[in-house]
Amino acid sequence: MHEFGAPNLRRVGQSTIVLECDDTSTAMQQRLWALARVARSWPHIGEAVIGAGNLSVVFDGRVVAYEALRVELEAAWERTLGDAVSERTIEIVVRYGGDEGADLRDVAEACGLREDEVIALHASATYVVAFVGFLPGFAYLDGLDERLRLPRRAAPRTRVPAGSVAIAGAQSGVYPFDSPGGWHVIGRTAQRMFDPDREPAALLQPGDRVRFVPA
Repeated sequence: MHEFGAPNLRRVGQSTIVLECDDTSTAMQQRLWALARVARSWPHIGEAVIGAGNLSVVFDGRVVAYEALRVELEAAWERTLGDAVSERTIEIVVRYGGDEGADLRDVAEACGLREDEVIALHASATYVVAFVGFLPGFAYLDGLDERLRLPRRAAPRTRVPAGSVAIAGAQSGVYPFDSPGGWHVIGRTAQRMFDPDREPAALLQPGDRVRFVPA
């Protein structure tokens, strides 16, 4: 399978291989989801963590040598087809604007839209979880309407409240905890994105579809 080209593999530290691909498209992420699933089934793999166009594989060097694992991963990449987008659709209820979405007005002005148009565009899209990272349960959601795409805030906030629904670049996301953050906050949800007593703890998993529903 050469449609995406071969990824670049490099060693990081003593026990991690990082596969880096040329793009971060949904099709590429699907291929990485599949490869991560395969790698996690191998007894000598501790973790397989998906990023934007990359996969970090943590291995047990006492069981498998780096060069042997590199060959194994390259072979798996060649024969692994991309995982399908999940049939599961998660709806997230959002209170847009006001104190819940402090950047909604600024986003509307920057995009040349009314606030209600920003809300309608954000809520009308179906997003796909590309990967989960930054914080436990923080899902990077592909599918943001092109008319809402803005660079990150020039001055990140030192505290973004848990449940904040935000946008940056071509993605949307929901902050699972109070944390620093540089995305544009347009609303907030009461749904818990990460619950250690839930299985799985993260509400959103790679491949899930996501819809935002105005409260």
